[in-house]
Amino acid sequence: MIIPKMDTPIPILFLISLLLLSPLPLFSISSPHDTLPTSSSLSITTVLTSPNGVFTAGFHSVGQNAYCFSIWFTEPTSDGSLTVVWTANRNQPVNGKLSKLSLLKSGDLILTDAAEFTVWSTNTNSIPTLELKLLDTGNLVLKNPNGTIIWQSFDSPTDTILPNQPMTRTAKLVSSRSQTNISTGFYSFYFDNDNVLRLLFDGPEISSVYWPDPWKTIWDAGRTSYNSSRRAAFNSSGYFISSDNLGFKASDYEVAGVWRRLKMDVDGNVRMYSLDEKRRIWSVTWQAIRRPCQNHGLCGPNAICNYNFPGLSKDRRCSCLTG
Repeated sequence: MIIPKMDTPIPILFLISLLLLSPLPLFSISSPHDTLPTSSSLSITTVLTSPNGVFTAGFHSVGQNAYCFSIWFTEPTSDGSLTVVWTANRNQPVNGKLSKLSLLKSGDLILTDAAEFTVWSTNTNSIPTLELKLLDTGNLVLKNPNGTIIWQSFDSPTDTILPNQPMTRTAKLVSSRSQTNISTGFYSFYFDNDNVLRLLFDGPEISSVYWPDPWKTIWDAGRTSYNSSRRAAFNSSGYFISSDNLGFKASDYEVAGVWRRLKMDVDGNVRMYSLDEKRRIWSVTWQAIRRPCQNHGLCGPNAICNYNFPGLSKDRRCSCLTG
């Protein structure tokens, strides 16, 4: 093919033919997606983003070449960290190479590592033609063509619930092991067999309920066990209500348009947080236990919990017994 000289006008039709015959794309358009169709997958480098842009679902780094499939607030906090609200494989991270989340033709959503070993699954086999979608609420759902939700992350929380996400008889919040270890910890917030929301320390050697105060009766604690529905949730304003008569409002209840979350923290306290979007800071707006030394197991079996440590007014520190 003869290429015209640079000083020769190039016909428009010639340009068009070159563009049409070019094997390379003219533009690379990268836009967030909120849906994963059947027979497709997400790799370490791809994510789902909710339509409002608030939430992202994908592989979150939890160590050197270690990832968990998670949902987090898209925008990082002021210190650059991501606020994770749900995790599929907290106890079995996958390596970064060739791991993927796949929606199979059978309808099952599976997470596989580089060796193609399945480490997590929704167990939704025999339900074909599904799609995975990340909603504006932060809920990750599997839907059939009729729009019916077959599976959703809201039904299996990790350590956090979001506005209008229900806690039920089968759902509980379990803390991480530590601030840097996201595997299952020792503290849980759950409905007990008597239909009452409780905090439980379930350690390697002992297990004990520590909230509501175990020396109080259910009635003295302001609760009731005469409702077996076992359901609790909070709305976008920060008003929490439970079937056992537990109810509270966030300290900034009057402030509208604030993102909130309720989390079972690693220190054994369950807290509600509100996001200051301008400063990108989460602030505590409610907590179950005001005196953290009441949380069981904080200092281990051979130490005591102290307040007002020298130079650290109103702080809590663990110290060894004398001797």
